[in-house]
Amino acid sequence: MMELPKLVIFDCDGVLVDSVMAHSEIMSDNFARYDLHMSPVEVRDVLGAGKMSDIGEAAKKLGAKLPDHWLDEIYTEIFDRLRQGVELIPYVKDVVGKVSDANIPICVASNGSVEKMKIMLGSSGLLDMFDDAIFSAHDVKSWKPEPGLFLHALKTMNVNPDECVVIEDSPTGADAAQRAGIKCLGYAAETNPSDLTAFDAHIFHDMRHVPDLIGITS
Repeated sequence: MMELPKLVIFDCDGVLVDSVMAHSEIMSDNFARYDLHMSPVEVRDVLGAGKMSDIGEAAKKLGAKLPDHWLDEIYTEIFDRLRQGVELIPYVKDVVGKVSDANIPICVASNGSVEKMKIMLGSSGLLDMFDDAIFSAHDVKSWKPEPGLFLHALKTMNVNPDECVVIEDSPTGADAAQRAGIKCLGYAAETNPSDLTAFDAHIFHDMRHVPDLIGITS
């Protein structure tokens, strides 16, 4: 029997909540107003899941004529959409419960803001399961794929990298986990598996597999 991890870190978008395409749809519509026409899938696959200001700069290089107030605008539009509600990733609430029942500490670490995470997780009751152990790149000032967000979470939770598992769905997050020296489980339900294995992520396609993957046997 493998030794249980001392911490499981969950990404938020695409791991806890099915919000990735909602984000991409909003950005696709927004960019179209500024002369950049990309489908939501292209936004997701080409621009990725990094720091929003970096995404804006990448969009400009592709031809978007974004205004100076674009960051405020896009956050307002995204938050308005998220307040309408997003679905949880299938079975993830049961998985979080099983990990907690095994007395394994859990936390969330996301490039998104705490406000955004609370909007998405609050209505489902999932936020309460994390006891406010949520870490945002906006507070740490280190965005994935930089490892700083994960390293901050490890330090706060008093856990070493080799004692931890992180669950990610994006190459950006898998890259950050690899840089931090943390084992990564790569949720590939909507992601090209090779984009995750490029950063040594262990691929799975169904959240119900997570307890077995981290050594929970019952």
